[in-house]
Amino acid sequence: MGNPSGDLPEAVERRFAAGAFSSGLSVPDFAACLDMGFEPIGLVQGFCAMQWGWYTMGGAFRRGFSPYGGAPGDYLENYQCPHGMRSAEHRAWGQNYEQSWIEGAWREGFTSAYSRMLEEAIALGAHGVVGVLDTVGEISDLGVIEFHIRGTAIRVTGAPPSPVTPWTTYLAGQRLTKIFEAGYVPVSIIASVASVRVWASCITEYLLEGLGMSMWAANSGPAEVEQMVSARTAAREIVRAHARQQLDGDALHGVDVLVSEREFERGDMEIQCLLRGNRLRRFKDFDPLPVPQPTVRLS
Repeated sequence: MGNPSGDLPEAVERRFAAGAFSSGLSVPDFAACLDMGFEPIGLVQGFCAMQWGWYTMGGAFRRGFSPYGGAPGDYLENYQCPHGMRSAEHRAWGQNYEQSWIEGAWREGFTSAYSRMLEEAIALGAHGVVGVLDTVGEISDLGVIEFHIRGTAIRVTGAPPSPVTPWTTYLAGQRLTKIFEAGYVPVSIIASVASVRVWASCITEYLLEGLGMSMWAANSGPAEVEQMVSARTAAREIVRAHARQQLDGDALHGVDVLVSEREFERGDMEIQCLLRGNRLRRFKDFDPLPVPQPTVRLS
């Protein structure tokens, strides 16, 4: 961009001539990247929208099993009614089972959005993507789920474009600095999900509705909802197993686990567990980076 009239300072003209860039980093995180020798070169992002209900149920049947009971090898736990007296409305059984077709659909949507973000980073000649953020949410009431992943592409100052896929990390700024000081290098972000469906047994239904056990036992004090405990425990174990499969021997750092619950109708609910973290690989022993030098003095 030229300046024929000469109204702009030389430094401003130089910045215009160098081109513009975008960044999703905060000011401290941006400064920390520069201090480590990383040059932010652009905001990159990827999207994927999936029709959830049709895909998950159709995928279950295409794999050859009913979505009411799980696939061979998946988590499955049955709960029988302990009561002798039953009616047509009484729950004769309950069940917890892993919904692996939902986990597969979630993984496909997340991976598609992630790959598209990497395509933008590669087009910019990036060595890595830092400060990654991801969101998953419904965009309509028809079961359409949108995956959105974004981050700031960076390159090592003075280095040629990387011949390999850029590394990615949720970290940025001081936290990323400490990772390099500890002798680790980011490889990729890790994200996995576990879905457990809960068909409440009669006992679980009574406890969740606040009826307690007074109508079935002399002890009417606090009672553990065993089926819900098992479902939530299983969801956490499953999501950790999925994450380990992605690590291939590397370390997992900065893990965040989010457990949510959705009720479809009385006694029918889903427990979903989402795990995020940073896949790291050791490349050297602990080596502190030089202390940053102040660029602005207040005195």
